[in-house]
Amino acid sequence: MLISWQVALLLLLLQLSNATKIVGEELEVVGQCDSKPTLDPRPHSVSILEFGAVGDGKTLNTIAFQNAIFYLKSFADKGGAQLYVPPGKWLTGSINLTSHLTLFLEKGAVILGSQNPSHWELVNPLPSYGRGIEVPGKRYRSLINGYNLQDVVITGDDGVIDGQGLVWWNWFSSHSLNYSRPHLVEFEDSKYIVVSNLTFLNTPAYNIHPVYCSNVYIYNISVSAPSESPHTVGIVPDSSDHVCIEGSNIATGYDAIALKSGWDQYGIAYGRPSKNIHIRRVHLQSSSGSSIAFGSEMSGGISNVLVEHVQLHNSSTAIQFRTTKGRGGYIKGIVVSDVEMENISTAFSASGHFGLHPDDEFDPNALPIVQDITLQNVRGSNIKIAGNFSGIQESPFTSIYLSNITFLISSSSSSSWICSDVSGFSDSVIPPPCSDLSHPYSISSSAASPLLNSARKTAVL
Repeated sequence: MLISWQVALLLLLLQLSNATKIVGEELEVVGQCDSKPTLDPRPHSVSILEFGAVGDGKTLNTIAFQNAIFYLKSFADKGGAQLYVPPGKWLTGSINLTSHLTLFLEKGAVILGSQNPSHWELVNPLPSYGRGIEVPGKRYRSLINGYNLQDVVITGDDGVIDGQGLVWWNWFSSHSLNYSRPHLVEFEDSKYIVVSNLTFLNTPAYNIHPVYCSNVYIYNISVSAPSESPHTVGIVPDSSDHVCIEGSNIATGYDAIALKSGWDQYGIAYGRPSKNIHIRRVHLQSSSGSSIAFGSEMSGGISNVLVEHVQLHNSSTAIQFRTTKGRGGYIKGIVVSDVEMENISTAFSASGHFGLHPDDEFDPNALPIVQDITLQNVRGSNIKIAGNFSGIQESPFTSIYLSNITFLISSSSSSSWICSDVSGFSDSVIPPPCSDLSHPYSISSSAASPLLNSARKTAVL
């Protein structure tokens, strides 16, 4: 039995307004943030003090952390265990976690990253990148790591993880790095990860980087790095799926949240997308980058993303889609809804000419696809440019849908929208978008927004 496309579209809008699910081209996804896990107490707990750690901010505690974690590994099949970090300043180099572990930072506890690079291990580049992001070759291991783990929680009572990133920023800015900078927290090839109730400060590069991960929940955290800190990024879901980012405040030097999935031929070969990602109720600020960025390293694909009820302010760009020839991959099935913006240079940006290549072996004919992007229910004040959409001539960006958007433009420029190699639809947008995006939305249109495409797929009962 068939129902009308209009009714199907209305049903889908109701679903999205309740943040219950996104219906995509391939599968139906329940809003990830609606199913956060319950954090039950671990049956076993030890303090880092029991392993000789000294919280004076000067004594190196790497061995104490590693010994404690090695000991707690024996409880993995007994319900897991908790490593308790009491108030104090706990200096350490890179440490590796284990499965079925909770790392708990008490109020007043500060884990400090060592400023001596010899205290950070070197590891091979990620296979989906083929080299270090900043310097060819190896990269520094992150401060807190997990590889091939499951059921790991990093939480606390507003404890702090401080990367003391100034030395790293100086090395980056002076081109003195021998290897790519480390992050604060990185999980690789892991699942069922929770990061919550903590403050992250002064990361050398990224703050939280789940890569090749599933079922990741990040909520109620605060992230801060100085506005002048070079290319510091908040949260980076990378070739990961079923990710929730919720209820957090992030202010960084570059991007606040960046979704990625591999770099050119390496990301294409690895072939793991970022998908089924839910971002809601976050306050974001990015000094020189974007509050929320898609790409530009997106060669494995990015799809089925819902962003809702977010506040973006004091940023160079609010929402940006980035790619370039040679990336391959796709960005599609994205819904951004219920957004408040203030003091933004460019509200929306989509660029097909963004980013570098890892080496000369990339395929310039590997053209990315950007399509089925919905931007709706957006209000912005003190906006200089409403939108700058620059697609690729050989692979234009298509099915961009703008709805119920109002910007108060602060610039005297007559061009509040800039468009090339892009097509889409709009409804109730102020100021009116460029002609490429001004086609009136209608059910009979041959190209449709992601909402309509989804509605078509749900029209058969």
